[in-house]
Amino acid sequence: MRVAFLGLGTMGYPMAGHLSRAGFETSVFNRTAATARRWTREFTGSAAPTPAAAATGADVVCLCVGADDDVREVLVGPQGALAALTAGAIIVDHTTTSARVAVEIAALARERGVGFVDAPVSGGQAGAQAGRLSVMCGGAAETIERVRPVLAAYGTTITRIGPVGTGQLTKMVNQILVAGAIEGAAEALNFAMAAGLDLTRVLPAVSGGAASSWYLVNRAPTMIRDEFDFGFAVDWMRKDLRICLDEATRRGIPVPLTTLTESDLSDAHDRGDGRLDATAIIRLRRLATDPQADPEVDPEG
Repeated sequence: MRVAFLGLGTMGYPMAGHLSRAGFETSVFNRTAATARRWTREFTGSAAPTPAAAATGADVVCLCVGADDDVREVLVGPQGALAALTAGAIIVDHTTTSARVAVEIAALARERGVGFVDAPVSGGQAGAQAGRLSVMCGGAAETIERVRPVLAAYGTTITRIGPVGTGQLTKMVNQILVAGAIEGAAEALNFAMAAGLDLTRVLPAVSGGAASSWYLVNRAPTMIRDEFDFGFAVDWMRKDLRICLDEATRRGIPVPLTTLTESDLSDAHDRGDGRLDATAIIRLRRLATDPQADPEVDPEG
């Protein structure tokens, strides 16, 4: 099976690497060509100058790019992959997008006899590097089964949710849950620090019970040390939550916690923290508690 992978960012680079290691004939495309060349030095495979060139002859095209318009560009733009595919090929989109763009691209693919699966992932950079991602799939059951060997190269949990678009809706559920976990960890840790508690005692006490979360276990120490130069960036999480908010507004669903988190992430972006890990919102809680916590803030206003 020949696989093309479009987009070698934080997630896509190791995911494409797992495909190569699993024995798939792998061709990659990245807008920054130097990244694609670096990938070919690290893994067995070829780099293509355009999405269409990468997709030529491919049985499966996977992509993991930025947002809706990036998906449109690499698939149906002037040098898009879709036009290069033959009937029977399948597109697997790992990008976190709106459900609407998934349905839109699936319809265009269907006109060419090409299958489509919206398959956003969860697990972050660490999960991508370890090949231990959760893949949430929307699409026809038989189409998903055909690409399951591809997904298994980097996914340990591969779940068909329903028709096209439901993978993206499930990723929205995932990001709403993540938003709550980040907000809860930031608020609780700031409370503990402001109350003068011994965090070496507090963290084991609360992380072993019902209050535990992935963020509390894996990010609490770095949040306490004010270390955020890693992980899922403020700006990317903000993008994802705006997708959630748009969908919630369209459906008339109240999502107050998600609204709060998106607002906090926007404030963090405005402070210049957009490239830091999303847990950097704890800085906002510290500032609200003690303006002197940030030397750039004038307590007199």
